[in-house]
Amino acid sequence: MARMTKQFRPPRPTPRGWPGVGGGMVGYVDPAPEWRGTSVQVCGLWPFGAGAGTPMVGVPLGRDLDSGATVCCDPVSWFMRTSLLANPSMFVLGRPGLGKSTLVRRMALGLSGYGVHPMIFGDLKPDYADLIRAIGGQVISLGRGRGNLNVLDPGESARAAARLTGEARERLLADIHGRRLNMVSALVTILRSGPPTDREETILSTALNILDDRHDSSSGRVPVLGDLVQVIKDAPEAVRAVALDRGDLSRYRDITENLEASLTALLGDGRLGGTFARPTTEAMKLDRPVCFDVSGIDDSEALLQAAALLSCWSYGFGAVSAAHALADAGLEPQRNYFLVMDELWRVLQAGRGLVDRVNALTRLDRQRGVGLAMITHSIDDLLALPMEEDRTKAKGFVERAGMVVCGGLPPAEIPQLSQIVELNEAERRLLVDWSTPPAWDSSHGRRADAPGLGNFLIKVGNRPGIPLHVDLTAAELEVNDTNKRWNK
Repeated sequence: MARMTKQFRPPRPTPRGWPGVGGGMVGYVDPAPEWRGTSVQVCGLWPFGAGAGTPMVGVPLGRDLDSGATVCCDPVSWFMRTSLLANPSMFVLGRPGLGKSTLVRRMALGLSGYGVHPMIFGDLKPDYADLIRAIGGQVISLGRGRGNLNVLDPGESARAAARLTGEARERLLADIHGRRLNMVSALVTILRSGPPTDREETILSTALNILDDRHDSSSGRVPVLGDLVQVIKDAPEAVRAVALDRGDLSRYRDITENLEASLTALLGDGRLGGTFARPTTEAMKLDRPVCFDVSGIDDSEALLQAAALLSCWSYGFGAVSAAHALADAGLEPQRNYFLVMDELWRVLQAGRGLVDRVNALTRLDRQRGVGLAMITHSIDDLLALPMEEDRTKAKGFVERAGMVVCGGLPPAEIPQLSQIVELNEAERRLLVDWSTPPAWDSSHGRRADAPGLGNFLIKVGNRPGIPLHVDLTAAELEVNDTNKRWNK
């Protein structure tokens, strides 16, 4: 009987190490570390190099939740340097407390390093004031007993117009007139919860022209709302003509009574106080970052908050337009700005017709290097407006944005958002999961961080979304004045 012998084979290592006793085989293999670099720097590492999934252009925001790679993004850089956006604007949506303002603050900080001045037109909490101070910017406080912003003060626009000539000067003067008319009409709209009539707007426009003639630049005094009321009371011929009083002064008084009453309510004794009817406390500067701090206005004064935000937006947008006019004429260097409009819903829901006011204010020329960020909680904020035409125009803010950035959203929001922004099924689940309420952390005796805290989805057109997580640096935590908690 033949005896068979087993052939000896030496042990071989597996992908997890050497098998057998003492071999050291492991059950889990750590992924290989990854670094990013230019194609010139990493070309010698082929075939271990891999192309990046997102452009390395713009402010470093955080890490991609799928690949772990760094995500760089901001509307100014993606418009100017990559042409990924049709216009340098973004719309940010997400439930409260998930970090929308923190994301925009990261963009503002990064863009300031690129030489782009952040302009925060209305900070209610405040979320941005400490950051603007830290980077050497100007913080202007507004509110009862804190500071005033005269809605008839053209600010830098008037000084810019005095330096311009010809057609450029006429265009800027027309812009000044339009913005002041729009702002006065907006304040009347907030008081009445409805817009002024066509006749009243024509009366206001004519009265503003007469007011400018009475207070030209040589007088050295900027008119206030009380001066505008006095013009209407004086009943000059030009105002009476557009009021269609048919030569009857009594009829004129009847026609202008409601308008005069609304304007008088803005002078100090009404719901909005005198914040917008007194001389401007501190003029805005255009050579540095600026934040209008309106955190002194209590949340219970919803109308005053809306009026403050709208006034800051009008004043700020006008100043930026003046800066561009001077730069186009070669009188000042070209400065780039990142304009932030937070808590958009507070203004839109303050009265019927305010969507048109916001739309008129934001009609800046899409010049290179001017970015705009609008922030609100949800699509419901836009669809809760009473008038169908206002709802349609408000949805247009999202549709026209170069990019849409979404945080956690409730399930009911997703179908409405999908009508404006194309979302696949995975992206929908992601946004809903991020909106899950936080659990109770029994080990620390406090509420745990929300699952969606610091997570966002960047959508540009019909491209797949980029999910990312934002972590704050130690330096940012020092100027992070909110009560949000972030994982390090």
